[in-house]
Amino acid sequence: MKTAIAHPAVTTETVPGRRANALAERLEQGAHALATAAAALSDADWHKRIPHDGRQIGVVVHHVATMYPLEIQLAQTLAAGQAVTGVTWAIVHDLNATHARENQSVTKAAALDLLQRNASAAAAAIRALGDEALDNAAPVSLYADAPLTCQFFLEDHAVRHSYHHLARIRAALEAAPE
Repeated sequence: MKTAIAHPAVTTETVPGRRANALAERLEQGAHALATAAAALSDADWHKRIPHDGRQIGVVVHHVATMYPLEIQLAQTLAAGQAVTGVTWAIVHDLNATHARENQSVTKAAALDLLQRNASAAAAAIRALGDEALDNAAPVSLYADAPLTCQFFLEDHAVRHSYHHLARIRAALEAAPE
């Protein structure tokens, strides 16, 4: 199965391997948990800012959805045995800040729709990876050119992303009012 975010050099399997399927399921579970929590938010909570982050909760939900294609593209680069170059934390922070400025008025419906669509596409792309692709390692500029496996990169980015932000959203909602 090919998706719009598939890397042309990555070999795919028609039946997902156990590890790829487990990774995809964890991504889907995290996205579902984030979507469920976000869907239940009041309008005031949707616009509440996350402490130490500054972004609105709704913007962060949209951010997770927006990042899935990029995270998968970078993982597919590793799956193909190629280095990830030119990606730095400064670039990531700038990308996040630009996204926040440009999406301050994102609606809950739009963010949840994008989250569902991009999580589904990301899970399908992960399921298309075989064990060899998951085991491929190459330097990653985001980690000082340390050689990382595709599986590690997926776990540390696309799979973890919704869980990470959901925890921060829950903490923000439990915090004292602004």
